[in-house]
Amino acid sequence: MSTIGKSTNIVWHKCTVDKLDRQELLQQKGCVIWITGLSGSGKSTLACALSRALHLRGKLAYILDGDNIRHGLNSDLSFKAEDRAENIRRIGEVAKLFADAGIICIASLISPYRKDREACRSLLPEGDFIEVFLDVPLQVCESRDPKGLYKLARAGKIKGFTGIDDPYESPINCEIALQQKGKDCLSPSDMAETVISYLEEKGYLQA
Repeated sequence: MSTIGKSTNIVWHKCTVDKLDRQELLQQKGCVIWITGLSGSGKSTLACALSRALHLRGKLAYILDGDNIRHGLNSDLSFKAEDRAENIRRIGEVAKLFADAGIICIASLISPYRKDREACRSLLPEGDFIEVFLDVPLQVCESRDPKGLYKLARAGKIKGFTGIDDPYESPINCEIALQQKGKDCLSPSDMAETVISYLEEKGYLQA
């Protein structure tokens, strides 16, 4: 019997079908691709391009998009610091389940704090958490402002907005950094191919 958090007298039940069996069935290895960056950096666009490219290769992937998850599982959470941490914790736990199912899970969310991202990394076996940093300058993201959020933040109508009055802590040792310099910007498909090349090199696209 174990006590985990507020749950008492619980037992972990193992099944005869495990992760290796599921990976063999799918002919791929489960992992989490964690895309982080400022609002407007192109995280969701990259996630969709990557999902499509993997699908065309016959690989099963699923996107956990930060905004989409807040429509359901995390609809009870605000954007206060403690709720943002809980938002990321929950998504990390769900991503872990997808990876255990043998699926390539693409998590796309700002996730501004290193400690929260590292907590998600610690949930998975070494190598199975692949952090992708969209390194796009604030001024570029703000000029795009696809949701009009930067304008609202600058007007003081949104408080605690990442990059304006709340910090974004860039990854220090991410697996992949996709950097935009000046006006030079890789296309979503090119960025997706960079990630896929990494997956191929590390053996994730075969069982």
